[in-house]
Amino acid sequence: MQTINRLEDLRNAVDALKIGGKTVAFVPTMGALHEGHLTLVREARARASHVVASIFVNPRQFGPNEDLDAYPRRLAADAALLEAEGAAVLWAPTVDQMYPHGYATNISVSGVSEVACGAARPGHFDGVATVVCKLFNQVRPDFALFGEKDWQQLAIIRRMARDLDLTQPHVSNIIGVETVREASGLALSSRNQYLTEREREQAAGLSAAMRRAISAIESGASVPQALGSLNADIIAAGFASVDYADLRDAATLEAIETFTGQSARLLVAARIGAARLIDNMGVGPK
Repeated sequence: MQTINRLEDLRNAVDALKIGGKTVAFVPTMGALHEGHLTLVREARARASHVVASIFVNPRQFGPNEDLDAYPRRLAADAALLEAEGAAVLWAPTVDQMYPHGYATNISVSGVSEVACGAARPGHFDGVATVVCKLFNQVRPDFALFGEKDWQQLAIIRRMARDLDLTQPHVSNIIGVETVREASGLALSSRNQYLTEREREQAAGLSAAMRRAISAIESGASVPQALGSLNADIIAAGFASVDYADLRDAATLEAIETFTGQSARLLVAARIGAARLIDNMGVGPK
Protein backbone atom coordinates (compact mmCIF):
# COMPACT_ATOMS: atom_id res chain seq x y z
CA MET A 1 0.00 0.00 0.00
CA GLN A 2 1.24 3.47 -0.87
CA THR A 3 0.81 6.24 1.70
CA ILE A 4 0.66 9.52 -0.20
CA ASN A 5 0.82 13.09 1.11
CA ARG A 6 1.09 15.15 -2.10
CA LEU A 7 -1.80 15.72 -4.51
CA GLU A 8 0.34 15.30 -7.64
CA ASP A 9 1.54 11.91 -6.36
CA LEU A 10 -2.05 10.89 -5.59
CA ARG A 11 -3.24 11.71 -9.09
CA ASN A 12 -0.36 9.77 -10.64
CA ALA A 13 -1.09 6.79 -8.38
CA VAL A 14 -4.81 6.77 -9.22
CA ASP A 15 -4.05 7.05 -12.94
CA ALA A 16 -1.78 4.00 -12.61
CA LEU A 17 -4.49 2.05 -10.77
CA LYS A 18 -6.97 2.73 -13.59
CA ILE A 19 -4.75 1.45 -16.40
CA GLY A 20 -6.52 -1.22 -18.42
CA GLY A 21 -9.99 -0.10 -17.43
CA LYS A 22 -9.56 -1.00 -13.75
CA THR A 23 -11.92 0.68 -11.28
CA VAL A 24 -11.29 2.50 -8.02
CA ALA A 25 -13.50 2.56 -4.93
CA PHE A 26 -12.94 5.27 -2.33
CA VAL A 27 -13.44 5.14 1.45
CA PRO A 28 -13.00 8.57 3.08
CA THR A 29 -12.36 8.56 6.85
CA MET A 30 -11.08 10.75 9.66
CA GLY A 31 -8.99 7.88 11.01
CA ALA A 32 -9.28 6.17 14.42
CA LEU A 33 -10.40 3.19 12.37
CA HIS A 34 -12.67 0.48 13.75
CA GLU A 35 -14.55 -2.50 12.35
CA GLY A 36 -17.12 -0.21 10.77
CA HIS A 37 -14.46 1.44 8.60
CA LEU A 38 -12.89 -1.91 7.73
CA THR A 39 -16.28 -3.22 6.65
CA LEU A 40 -16.42 -0.31 4.18
CA VAL A 41 -13.00 -1.27 2.82
CA ARG A 42 -14.08 -4.89 2.35
CA GLU A 43 -17.24 -3.81 0.55
CA ALA A 44 -15.14 -1.47 -1.60
CA ARG A 45 -12.84 -4.34 -2.58
CA ALA A 46 -15.88 -6.37 -3.62
CA ARG A 47 -17.07 -3.58 -5.93
CA ALA A 48 -13.87 -2.36 -7.57
CA SER A 49 -10.43 -3.40 -8.77
CA HIS A 50 -8.62 -1.19 -6.23
CA VAL A 51 -9.40 0.66 -3.02
CA VAL A 52 -8.19 4.15 -2.08
CA ALA A 53 -8.82 5.28 1.49
CA SER A 54 -8.22 8.70 2.99
CA ILE A 55 -7.51 9.87 6.51
CA PHE A 56 -8.07 13.55 7.16
CA VAL A 57 -9.39 15.12 10.35
CA ASN A 58 -11.32 17.95 8.75
CA PRO A 59 -11.25 21.11 10.89
CA ARG A 60 -14.09 22.70 8.92
CA GLN A 61 -16.66 20.25 10.27
CA PHE A 62 -15.84 20.91 13.94
CA GLY A 63 -17.48 23.74 15.86
CA PRO A 64 -15.49 26.08 18.15
CA ASN A 65 -16.37 24.09 21.29
CA GLU A 66 -16.12 20.60 19.78
CA ASP A 67 -13.45 17.93 20.03
CA LEU A 68 -11.09 18.78 17.13
CA ASP A 69 -7.97 18.80 19.30
CA ALA A 70 -9.01 15.69 21.23
CA TYR A 71 -10.14 13.69 18.20
CA PRO A 72 -7.98 10.52 18.12
CA ARG A 73 -5.15 10.49 15.60
CA ARG A 74 -3.17 7.29 15.03
CA LEU A 75 -2.01 7.35 11.42
CA ALA A 76 0.57 4.53 11.64
CA ALA A 77 -1.83 2.07 13.27
CA ASP A 78 -4.63 3.01 10.87
CA ALA A 79 -2.33 2.59 7.87
CA ALA A 80 -1.43 -0.92 9.04
CA LEU A 81 -5.12 -1.84 9.28
CA LEU A 82 -5.83 -0.52 5.78
CA GLU A 83 -2.86 -2.37 4.32
CA ALA A 84 -4.00 -5.60 5.96
CA GLU A 85 -7.41 -5.16 4.32
CA GLY A 86 -5.86 -4.76 0.87
CA ALA A 87 -6.17 -1.03 0.26
CA ALA A 88 -3.91 0.11 -2.57
CA VAL A 89 -3.46 3.76 -1.55
CA LEU A 90 -3.83 5.80 1.61
CA TRP A 91 -4.31 9.50 0.91
CA ALA A 92 -3.27 11.44 4.02
CA PRO A 93 -3.13 15.17 3.22
CA THR A 94 -2.24 17.88 5.70
CA VAL A 95 -4.61 20.71 6.59
CA ASP A 96 -2.43 23.13 4.60
CA GLN A 97 -2.69 20.90 1.55
CA MET A 98 -6.46 20.65 1.78
CA TYR A 99 -7.02 24.31 2.62
CA PRO A 100 -4.03 26.30 1.36
CA HIS A 101 -3.51 29.96 2.24
CA GLY A 102 -6.27 32.04 0.72
CA TYR A 103 -8.77 29.19 0.46
CA ALA A 104 -12.21 30.80 0.13
CA THR A 105 -14.75 28.27 -1.19
CA ASN A 106 -17.53 26.60 0.78
CA ILE A 107 -20.28 24.16 -0.27
CA SER A 108 -23.65 24.37 1.44
CA VAL A 109 -26.45 21.88 0.75
CA SER A 110 -29.79 23.41 1.70
CA GLY A 111 -32.67 21.53 3.25
CA VAL A 112 -31.18 18.17 4.19
CA SER A 113 -28.31 19.86 6.06
CA GLU A 114 -30.42 22.16 8.22
CA VAL A 115 -32.22 19.64 10.45
CA ALA A 116 -31.13 17.10 13.09
CA CYS A 117 -27.33 17.34 13.45
CA GLY A 118 -27.31 20.37 11.15
CA ALA A 119 -29.50 22.29 13.59
CA ALA A 120 -27.45 21.17 16.58
CA ARG A 121 -24.06 21.79 14.90
CA PRO A 122 -24.27 24.91 12.69
CA GLY A 123 -21.82 24.80 9.79
CA HIS A 124 -20.92 21.15 10.38
CA PHE A 125 -22.36 19.83 7.15
CA ASP A 126 -20.95 22.71 5.10
CA GLY A 127 -17.55 21.43 6.24
CA VAL A 128 -18.50 17.85 5.38
CA ALA A 129 -19.82 18.69 1.91
CA THR A 130 -16.81 20.87 1.12
CA VAL A 131 -14.19 18.32 2.12
CA VAL A 132 -15.99 15.39 0.47
CA CYS A 133 -16.34 17.30 -2.79
CA LYS A 134 -12.63 18.11 -2.69
CA LEU A 135 -11.77 14.48 -1.92
CA PHE A 136 -13.93 13.28 -4.81
CA ASN A 137 -12.13 15.69 -7.16
CA GLN A 138 -8.75 14.60 -5.83
CA VAL A 139 -9.31 10.83 -5.99
CA ARG A 140 -11.82 10.71 -8.90
CA PRO A 141 -13.24 7.35 -7.81
CA ASP A 142 -15.71 5.15 -9.64
CA PHE A 143 -17.41 4.30 -6.33
CA ALA A 144 -17.47 5.88 -2.87
CA LEU A 145 -18.63 4.11 0.26
CA PHE A 146 -20.02 5.58 3.49
CA GLY A 147 -21.45 4.04 6.62
CA GLU A 148 -25.18 4.42 7.14
CA LYS A 149 -24.60 5.28 10.81
CA ASP A 150 -24.51 8.93 9.76
CA TRP A 151 -27.58 8.78 7.53
CA GLN A 152 -27.87 12.55 7.28
CA GLN A 153 -24.30 12.84 6.03
CA LEU A 154 -25.01 10.19 3.38
CA ALA A 155 -28.16 12.02 2.26
CA ILE A 156 -26.25 15.31 2.00
CA ILE A 157 -23.41 13.80 -0.03
CA ARG A 158 -25.85 12.18 -2.44
CA ARG A 159 -27.75 15.47 -2.81
CA MET A 160 -24.49 17.34 -3.45
CA ALA A 161 -23.35 14.81 -6.07
CA ARG A 162 -26.73 14.99 -7.80
CA ASP A 163 -26.93 18.78 -7.75
CA LEU A 164 -23.36 19.32 -8.94
CA ASP A 165 -23.57 16.63 -11.66
CA LEU A 166 -20.60 14.77 -10.24
CA THR A 167 -19.47 11.85 -12.36
CA GLN A 168 -16.53 10.54 -10.32
CA PRO A 169 -18.41 9.14 -8.53
CA HIS A 170 -21.88 9.44 -9.99
CA VAL A 171 -24.59 9.70 -7.34
CA SER A 172 -25.74 6.14 -8.11
CA ASN A 173 -22.27 4.91 -7.13
CA ILE A 174 -22.27 6.55 -3.69
CA ILE A 175 -22.93 3.44 -1.65
CA GLY A 176 -24.32 3.30 1.88
CA VAL A 177 -23.15 0.35 3.98
CA GLU A 178 -25.21 -0.93 6.90
CA THR A 179 -24.18 0.23 10.38
CA VAL A 180 -21.83 -2.14 12.19
CA ARG A 181 -22.76 -2.73 15.83
CA GLU A 182 -21.28 -4.28 18.92
CA ALA A 183 -23.01 -7.39 20.29
CA SER A 184 -24.85 -5.07 22.70
CA GLY A 185 -26.36 -3.14 19.79
CA LEU A 186 -24.19 -0.05 20.26
CA ALA A 187 -23.22 1.41 16.87
CA LEU A 188 -19.47 1.44 16.32
CA SER A 189 -17.99 4.93 16.45
CA SER A 190 -14.54 6.45 16.93
CA ARG A 191 -16.09 8.50 19.74
CA ASN A 192 -17.06 5.37 21.68
CA GLN A 193 -13.56 5.43 23.14
CA TYR A 194 -14.60 8.50 25.14
CA LEU A 195 -16.96 6.26 27.14
CA THR A 196 -16.12 4.71 30.49
CA GLU A 197 -16.92 1.02 30.93
CA ARG A 198 -20.14 1.91 32.79
CA GLU A 199 -21.15 4.48 30.17
CA ARG A 200 -20.56 1.95 27.40
CA GLU A 201 -22.99 -0.44 29.11
CA GLN A 202 -25.56 2.34 29.45
CA ALA A 203 -25.05 3.48 25.85
CA ALA A 204 -26.26 0.10 24.61
CA GLY A 205 -29.70 1.19 25.80
CA LEU A 206 -29.91 3.67 22.93
CA SER A 207 -30.39 1.09 20.18
CA ALA A 208 -32.79 -0.93 22.35
CA ALA A 209 -34.93 2.16 22.96
CA MET A 210 -34.92 2.93 19.23
CA ARG A 211 -36.10 -0.56 18.35
CA ARG A 212 -38.98 -0.25 20.81
CA ALA A 213 -39.99 3.08 19.24
CA ILE A 214 -39.85 1.60 15.73
CA SER A 215 -41.99 -1.34 16.79
CA ALA A 216 -44.55 1.06 18.26
CA ILE A 217 -44.64 3.26 15.15
CA GLU A 218 -44.94 0.33 12.76
CA SER A 219 -47.72 -1.08 14.97
CA GLY A 220 -49.74 2.10 14.65
CA ALA A 221 -48.73 4.27 17.61
CA SER A 222 -48.76 8.00 16.92
CA VAL A 223 -45.36 9.39 15.99
CA PRO A 224 -45.33 12.11 18.71
CA GLN A 225 -46.27 9.55 21.36
CA ALA A 226 -43.59 7.09 20.22
CA LEU A 227 -40.93 9.81 20.09
CA GLY A 228 -41.90 11.07 23.54
CA SER A 229 -41.50 7.57 24.97
CA LEU A 230 -38.19 7.22 23.11
CA ASN A 231 -36.81 10.40 24.71
CA ALA A 232 -37.83 9.16 28.14
CA ASP A 233 -36.30 5.72 27.52
CA ILE A 234 -32.97 7.23 26.43
CA ILE A 235 -32.71 9.33 29.58
CA ALA A 236 -33.74 6.33 31.70
CA ALA A 237 -30.91 4.32 30.10
CA GLY A 238 -28.38 6.76 31.55
CA PHE A 239 -27.95 9.46 28.91
CA ALA A 240 -27.63 13.04 30.15
CA SER A 241 -29.64 14.64 27.32
CA VAL A 242 -31.19 14.04 23.92
CA ASP A 243 -30.26 16.50 21.16
CA TYR A 244 -32.99 15.16 18.89
CA ALA A 245 -35.08 12.06 18.24
CA ASP A 246 -36.85 12.47 14.89
CA LEU A 247 -38.73 10.39 12.37
CA ARG A 248 -37.82 11.66 8.90
CA ASP A 249 -38.25 10.76 5.24
CA ALA A 250 -35.33 8.53 4.26
CA ALA A 251 -34.41 10.60 1.20
CA THR A 252 -35.45 14.20 1.88
CA LEU A 253 -35.16 14.16 5.69
CA GLU A 254 -38.45 16.00 5.95
CA ALA A 255 -40.15 15.43 9.31
CA ILE A 256 -42.86 12.79 9.41
CA GLU A 257 -45.73 13.56 11.76
CA THR A 258 -47.96 10.68 10.66
CA PHE A 259 -46.44 7.37 9.59
CA THR A 260 -48.32 5.78 6.69
CA GLY A 261 -45.83 3.10 5.67
CA GLN A 262 -43.39 5.29 3.73
CA SER A 263 -39.63 4.68 3.78
CA ALA A 264 -38.38 6.54 6.85
CA ARG A 265 -35.45 6.76 9.25
CA LEU A 266 -35.48 7.23 12.98
CA LEU A 267 -32.56 9.55 13.75
CA VAL A 268 -31.22 10.15 17.27
CA ALA A 269 -28.38 12.09 18.87
CA ALA A 270 -27.82 11.91 22.63
CA ARG A 271 -25.08 12.76 25.11
CA ILE A 272 -23.53 10.51 27.70
CA GLY A 273 -20.38 11.37 29.61
CA ALA A 274 -17.92 13.05 27.24
CA ALA A 275 -19.52 11.57 24.12
CA ARG A 276 -22.25 12.72 21.77
CA LEU A 277 -23.53 9.58 20.07
CA ILE A 278 -25.65 9.41 16.93
CA ASP A 279 -27.63 6.49 15.56
CA ASN A 280 -30.39 5.80 13.06
CA MET A 281 -32.52 2.88 11.94
CA GLY A 282 -34.91 2.27 9.09
CA VAL A 283 -38.67 2.41 9.57
CA GLY A 284 -41.12 1.04 7.05
CA PRO A 285 -40.06 -0.50 3.68
CA LYS A 286 -36.47 -1.73 3.73
